Amino acid sequence: MAAAWRVALGGLTALALATGAAGCSGGERPEGAETPARDADEETARRPARLIGDGSTAETGPQPHQPKPERLQPHHKPPQFVVFSWDGAGEDKQKLFSHFRGVGKRHHATMTYFLSGVYMLPTDRRRLYDPPRHRRGASDIGFNDIKGVKDTVAQLRGAWLDGNEIGTHFNGHFCGPRDGVGTWSVKEWKSEIRQAESFVAHWRTNARLKGEPPLPFDYSKELVGGRAPCLEGQRRLVPAAKAMGFRYDASSIGGRQVWPRRIGGLWDFPLQDIPVPGRGFETLAMDYNFLANQSGGRTRGDPSRHRAWGEQFREGLLAGFDRAYYGNRAPLFIGDHFESWNGGTYMRAVESTIGTVCAKDGVRCVSFKQLADWMDAQDPKLLAQLRALDVGEKPKGGWGRFPAARPVKRAAG
Repeated sequence: MAAAWRVALGGLTALALATGAAGCSGGERPEGAETPARDADEETARRPARLIGDGSTAETGPQPHQPKPERLQPHHKPPQFVVFSWDGAGEDKQKLFSHFRGVGKRHHATMTYFLSGVYMLPTDRRRLYDPPRHRRGASDIGFNDIKGVKDTVAQLRGAWLDGNEIGTHFNGHFCGPRDGVGTWSVKEWKSEIRQAESFVAHWRTNARLKGEPPLPFDYSKELVGGRAPCLEGQRRLVPAAKAMGFRYDASSIGGRQVWPRRIGGLWDFPLQDIPVPGRGFETLAMDYNFLANQSGGRTRGDPSRHRAWGEQFREGLLAGFDRAYYGNRAPLFIGDHFESWNGGTYMRAVESTIGTVCAKDGVRCVSFKQLADWMDAQDPKLLAQLRALDVGEKPKGGWGRFPAARPVKRAAG
């Protein structure tokens, strides 16, 4: 189903920004949605700030609410990490960005929001974007309006202060074999990354919002990872991302639920295959992949089946979680979009999953950046032994005997 995802998602992104800044079709605001931007503005005002450039961003000190990574000791069970991530994060009239910020705070979960850089550009400034292999000002997900930029910035500001990560989904979301991101060179990827950073660093000028408070971070330092559109182009993206200071990449497709490894000097955090309940196959842990299998990629499928589809998605996520939690404790990576596909059933499933898994003993719902911090702090030899555990595999003898002590070699004679 990976190929179907790549093809169909490219078509769906034409719906992006029809109602604002999120890469999804229109929908209603879910119950309990909230907009905690005012608190973020007050927190920003309290932090000493050194403005950067045109004042779109500022140095305000260390990010709040960051866990201190500790080295796992032998014979101890690893934490069960779960990363909820959002592609093309932006705030539109659905207010799903603000809603899930509230969900995260209620359940003590930090997440990764992959921002599409063009969501920081009003349509009349679209020619500032010079995409590789496409005409200047092109984008397969459109651009934004002034209100959309302002609302998105408010959520980015608050999300960072909440302890979440602001990663990148890059810019124009070009997919497919004809000049899509999978065909780009290392040099072209570097250009795309520089532009994604620039659109964040100059949003006040570009959107003519110079009276708005700055983002409370230097994006050139905070940006340490991303997910490529349609999960394409990782081979040339990785060396470009490494050169630009990234620490991880989340663009792999069809990963297995095993402990992560490095590729090209970056942590490889793939979307993983999880069970599809009631079916004899697995698919990626992402809302769109379940939609593709359930309604053939149609975002407005049979209303009588919406609830069942959402339950199948939720049960699939929980099956993937249980397989890791009671097995090898490999981190679980879940990807989604701020969308209302099939009546919002996938958003309800994700919210329910967050409430279920993040409350369990030993579970840490973190961002990719926080996971990278933890991975960096570990003994490489112990990580290699964790990677030797297969999907769902418990250590022989239990965690209290992991890793098994190596036999001591006796001296000759």
